Amino acid sequence: MDQIIGGDPAADADLVKDSDQRRFAKDVLEASRARPVIVDFWAPWCGPCKTLGPIIEKAVKSAKGAVQLVKINIDENQMLAQQLRIQSIPAVYAFFQGRPVDGFVGALPEGQIKQFIDRLVQATGGTPGGDQLAELLEHAKAALEGGDVSLAARVYGEILQQEPENPAAIAGMAKCYLQSGDGDRAKALLAKLPPVLASNAEIAAVRSAIELAEQAEQAGPVGELEAKVAADPKDHQARLDLATALYAEGNREAAVDHLLQSIRIDRKWNDEAARKQLLKYFEALGFNDPISVDGRKRLSSILFA
Repeated sequence: MDQIIGGDPAADADLVKDSDQRRFAKDVLEASRARPVIVDFWAPWCGPCKTLGPIIEKAVKSAKGAVQLVKINIDENQMLAQQLRIQSIPAVYAFFQGRPVDGFVGALPEGQIKQFIDRLVQATGGTPGGDQLAELLEHAKAALEGGDVSLAARVYGEILQQEPENPAAIAGMAKCYLQSGDGDRAKALLAKLPPVLASNAEIAAVRSAIELAEQAEQAGPVGELEAKVAADPKDHQARLDLATALYAEGNREAAVDHLLQSIRIDRKWNDEAARKQLLKYFEALGFNDPISVDGRKRLSSILFA
């Protein structure tokens, strides 16, 4: 996470910026991949907005780079306000990993704004001033990705002794359980989390991975499912089961292809089951994974054709 010292005009300009609907994807969605981005929707005629603005700017700068603030004038960006269903201002949304994770409406006092930011930083895995903790998280992640589940679990355990509610460590420990074949223990770990942690992007990704692992047990043999789909390309349930089985085998690109084909044939089948399953894949893989990036582009081309 970037470390930015408050009081430096250049740094403050990076922490607090004005944006619009044209730059929203870059300034908010893409920027939130690195750290949480708070978006303040306001208008010049809004009295409470004038009260909230300076307070939230001060609180963001005091967080020393843990979060960023983007200000959007809804009078000049009405289409964006409509898309995000902004009905009352000031409205504040917090984005992380490309999606909204928290927010509030109305002008809050300074103390509550600080609590909001502290909660956001903690829920998104931020560790202000915790360089050593960040290094431990990277060490554990590398161990897990390298197949050393035992080492990763030990390191995540050390982190959780220091910060029992660290979402990155909780997600990592759940991954360790899952990779060890103990899905029940992974589920139990996530089941007891408070809502602010349960909505964390990394934790949500592990939850999706657990659900996909459970579905794979019921999917059936790939060969039989491929035969069903070949016999009837509109057998959406067989195609969905085939995608699930392929994903479980590690053939994730083929799994995505089948779900996209189902959506292309009949996007509304079974209450958009194929699209919902596809989003679980993206979440479990991580939205920056190349398969997810490509799949999301292809999904958009189908839905908005």
